[in-house]
Amino acid sequence: MSPLILFAVVLAYFLILLGVAWRTSRHATNDSFFIGNRDSNWMLVAFGMVGTTLTGVTFISVPGAVGNNGFGYIQLMIGYVLGYLAITFILLPLYYRLQLTSIYRYLELRLGRRAYQSGAAFFILSRLLGATARLYLVVNILQATILDRLGVPFWLTACVVLLLILLYTYEGGVKTIVWTDTLQTACMLAGLVICSVFLLREMDVSLIDSLERMRAQGLTRIFNTDPDSPAYVWKHILAGMFITIAMTGMDQEMMQKNISVRTLRDSQKNMLSLTVVLTSVLLLLFLFLGGLLHLYAPLAGVTATGDKLFPAIVLGHFPAVVQLIFFIALISALFPSVDGALTALTSTFCIDILGVQRRQDLTAAQQMRWRRRVHLGFAALFLVLIMAFKWLDDPSMIGVILKLASYTYGPLLGLFAFGLLCRRGVRDRWVPLVAVAGPLLCALVEQEQALLFEHYRIGLELLILNGALVLAGLFLISTPAGQGGQDGEYLSK
Repeated sequence: MSPLILFAVVLAYFLILLGVAWRTSRHATNDSFFIGNRDSNWMLVAFGMVGTTLTGVTFISVPGAVGNNGFGYIQLMIGYVLGYLAITFILLPLYYRLQLTSIYRYLELRLGRRAYQSGAAFFILSRLLGATARLYLVVNILQATILDRLGVPFWLTACVVLLLILLYTYEGGVKTIVWTDTLQTACMLAGLVICSVFLLREMDVSLIDSLERMRAQGLTRIFNTDPDSPAYVWKHILAGMFITIAMTGMDQEMMQKNISVRTLRDSQKNMLSLTVVLTSVLLLLFLFLGGLLHLYAPLAGVTATGDKLFPAIVLGHFPAVVQLIFFIALISALFPSVDGALTALTSTFCIDILGVQRRQDLTAAQQMRWRRRVHLGFAALFLVLIMAFKWLDDPSMIGVILKLASYTYGPLLGLFAFGLLCRRGVRDRWVPLVAVAGPLLCALVEQEQALLFEHYRIGLELLILNGALVLAGLFLISTPAGQGGQDGEYLSK
């Protein structure tokens, strides 16, 4: 298909998003930007969060990884279910009881000002790295498949994509992305189903026959029973649970949409709906699509692997109309995670770091100007990090993202765990040092694991180790409740 036609379709899709943004951002305020005036419909939030959770990395990397890992991703999915249940019945009631705009405000109420800022800072670091890694993956595919043939350089592609995302999030924030994420999730799911149906028809096999062929080729294996392997079943289940708790329940981007819903009950319905759809349908469909791609690749003479497999098959062997659907689905899988990240980073920096809502010397108009400047600043930082990932060019970005999460979300896990599990206070001035020491010790352990553990290899459980080290460090600097920190007895219940 002509790259000009593909480019025109992508541009038309952006124009639709801008139209939605214009409609939803009229008369927007800072409250609209940060939490959607706490008036979001829970069903829209639940459906839109599917796209935010899956992302473009899931769309490309999970199917591509089936060749090496089979259906082993299901091990993580079991842990995801446990994690979502913990968020629904432990964290959401806490956030609603305290009427939080930023969830890291809990850390200030419970532990102190520096604990609060440490949590916000690690969220900013986590989302910056994670969102830009996801954005890089899709921009790189757009570049390789369309824009290289038009002579457009990679840096210009990244600039234009960021500019378009900036345009439709600049005013409305959460109020806008609740609607745009819903549209994007619908497009992504339609593309997923259409690509799967097309592959079944091309190979002239039924659903049952395709699963039997996958089983015969070892693509449907799930459980890894080798305790020394990084993919050992219990490592993945526990890691999946804590990854979900940290990357969803302790993540401002994900929670700002949940706490924008009117009531706690609706927010819990949103989270339970997300759990059912993600784990029982969508991720299984991604794995099924990955199996189909690996059955089709040798028949079509495709040698690409990993993240390059899906695009290679679509562009080399699918008809033009399915290629268009693939590109719309790919872009739709990307934007819910990136637009939400940009909005959440702006919210966290303005509320938690700059404290614009606390400052009595700033008028509403001045607060809005500060928010817009921060929004532009994060967009520029996104561009710098995308170019860094281009230089890195890892063949499987989902592995990179999960590894980064193990280091950057560990301190958040430790901070929240201490607040929820203990009634003791902390010496607040030492909290940033403890939060930084946890990831550094984890890096040392991972570097020397062959010496420390012989055959045992650390996998995704690195996140749990990181959180446990921070929790232990906080206990070492703790004080009896009411001394040296905040007396948060009612907060830790």
